[in-house]
Amino acid sequence: MELLAAIGGFIVPIILIILVILILAANIKVVQQSKAYVVERLGAFHSVWGVGIHFKVPFIEKVAKVVSLKEQVVDFAPQPVITKDNVTMQIDTVIYFQITDPKLYTYGVEHPMSAIENLTATTLRNIIGELELDQTLTSRDIINTKMRMLLDEATDPWGIKVGRVELKNIIPPREIQDAMEKQMKAERERRESILQAEGQKQSQILVAEGEKQSLILRAEAAKEAAIKKAEGEAEAILKVQQATAEALKLLNEAAPNDQVVKIKALEAFQAAADGKATKIIIPSEIQGLAGLCASAKALLESDVKDPAPKK
Repeated sequence: MELLAAIGGFIVPIILIILVILILAANIKVVQQSKAYVVERLGAFHSVWGVGIHFKVPFIEKVAKVVSLKEQVVDFAPQPVITKDNVTMQIDTVIYFQITDPKLYTYGVEHPMSAIENLTATTLRNIIGELELDQTLTSRDIINTKMRMLLDEATDPWGIKVGRVELKNIIPPREIQDAMEKQMKAERERRESILQAEGQKQSQILVAEGEKQSLILRAEAAKEAAIKKAEGEAEAILKVQQATAEALKLLNEAAPNDQVVKIKALEAFQAAADGKATKIIIPSEIQGLAGLCASAKALLESDVKDPAPKK
């Protein structure tokens, strides 16, 4: 019995020491990066532990909530909303938020995600109710900005910072989609017709411009050819006149007698007679010379017909 009592007296302290060590080890907490621990002491808020090692007083303090400080994304299911022109559509939203105050997040609202979802749905209905269908489909940026401002203001007492709000899908009723598709098809056909008409117009303009330029170039070419031809004829006439003047000058310098002048006159008369003129005016000097030539010819012919008698 004494041996058992001695063994019991030795084992019990060891067990107690081991239990104390285990309890102390269990109450040592290491807070990781981008996390925060909300600690309560005797049921009341005590502190928020940041990154590092911390010791929790056993049986007195407890970690009420572990909060992630990273930016989080939540995608809410599509919500039915009604536009100003009484069109019901389905819109689902995506919220980007970050917890900035772990204490307010823990004690500010019960079930924060459900609260944000309901707040998002009511805010979206209020905004869409002021817009018509066409404005809703074309004003996503405006809707996103308004929702972000309103949600950020509403969630600030909860320790939540809303960074971005995006409308993921806007789904109008099927009949509205069919009408929009028909409208878009008609608009595309109209644009196609306009583009074809513009193309034909430009083509005709280009053809007309080409013909205009062609006519201008032809006229310019004809003009240049006429000018060159006239210049050539003028130059030829000038050369002839210069040659004639030079010949007259040389003739005057040679001091020709009357016989030479008469011969030149006959040459000029012969040249004039070869033309197509129906009337020719013969100078008197040429007439006399022609008569003299005719008399000489007659004498020669008589001599041939009546030869002199032989003695």
